[in-house]
Amino acid sequence: MTAVDPGRDVTYHRFRFPADLHLGAADGVAAGPDGLVLAAPAGRVEHTDPHSGDTAGYDAATWTSPVVPVGFAAAELVPSWTADAPPGCWLRVELRGWAGETATTGWYELGRWAADDTTIHRSSVPGQADGAARVAADTLLVTGATVTGWQVRVTLLRRPDAPAGPVLRTLGVVASAGDRTGSGTPATRAGAPDGPVAPPAPRSGAAGDARGRVLDVPRYAQRLHAGGETRWGGGGDSWCSPTCVSMVLDFWGAGPTPDRYAWVAPPGPRPVVVHAARHCYDHAYAGAGNWPFNTAYAGLHGVDAFVTRLRSLAEAERFVAAGIPLIVSAAFSRGQVPGLDYDTRGHLIVLVGFTADGDPVLNDPYAPDDEGVRRTVPRAAFEAAWQGGSGGVVYVVRPESVPLPPAPAQANW
Repeated sequence: MTAVDPGRDVTYHRFRFPADLHLGAADGVAAGPDGLVLAAPAGRVEHTDPHSGDTAGYDAATWTSPVVPVGFAAAELVPSWTADAPPGCWLRVELRGWAGETATTGWYELGRWAADDTTIHRSSVPGQADGAARVAADTLLVTGATVTGWQVRVTLLRRPDAPAGPVLRTLGVVASAGDRTGSGTPATRAGAPDGPVAPPAPRSGAAGDARGRVLDVPRYAQRLHAGGETRWGGGGDSWCSPTCVSMVLDFWGAGPTPDRYAWVAPPGPRPVVVHAARHCYDHAYAGAGNWPFNTAYAGLHGVDAFVTRLRSLAEAERFVAAGIPLIVSAAFSRGQVPGLDYDTRGHLIVLVGFTADGDPVLNDPYAPDDEGVRRTVPRAAFEAAWQGGSGGVVYVVRPESVPLPPAPAQANW
């Protein structure tokens, strides 16, 4: 365990199934060989998909976590999960805040997730706001309540005639204090030029063991798709997040096989990216940058994947030293980060390594071609854009066989 930056409160806690089934309250779920399964339905849900108008009945079962204290007043909570949802199945993920022995918010829906779009249209749930908190797609923003702990509830849903049921493997939440500025809502994560932001000064830690190490992550340019498929968020100019996830999955040799994306016609320059965009797409805000939807998509490929926040590039160096690239969410204006000469209010980039002097080496998908994806940028400027733009959000995607680096005392992974 290493020391924590006392100026930044961030914690991440995760439940793994079936091992952690007994820690929460189960209603109709049971332990399966690979996770939680819907065993004896606890009820039936009639759901009308707002994006198609179709209504169907589903058997339902739930698992509710214990209250997880975070040790500080949390301002933002972001859940993430890995699961399987075969045709006819989907998951509903909900969060609420606690302080001491009392729930201080109601339940809020943080996602209606399906592995594809044949059962329901995968979506966040807009319009959730009250005096205690509000939902910004994938993030619960605490506005009027005191929240020093959280509770998560997942509902597994299956049509009675579905040949197989959903399986929940992991479920976690990152909580962070309100000590940042900038915009991190999914509607601003287009990856294309947009308005400027003004991030705060970075808090950079000591050098890590990743200096001089660059991981051989393949380079994929999202803008190769700018003139092709325009569904699922407008096309290549807005596909930074699924393009990054595709790069990292292929780095691990875990990407989907060609038969999975054979439906892409015409195939275009890289059909696997089109496939990823479709399967990360949030139909409510009409974009492919929903953070947990992207890690859930990655998790369909046999890897561990989750969303968390890091406090500095010093923490990020520990991952690179362990051989794990990170997908980071940043925001910046033209000229703020030399080498990234465009404006964006939210953009996903793969951090693949560091120079010997500690400057970040990136695979930035916002390039006209694959050759232009690799970029090296000044450390302090990029750290400010990352921390100020999203509060240090990263996707961690890696095989279970590759160990995570040791976590800090206030564990954020």
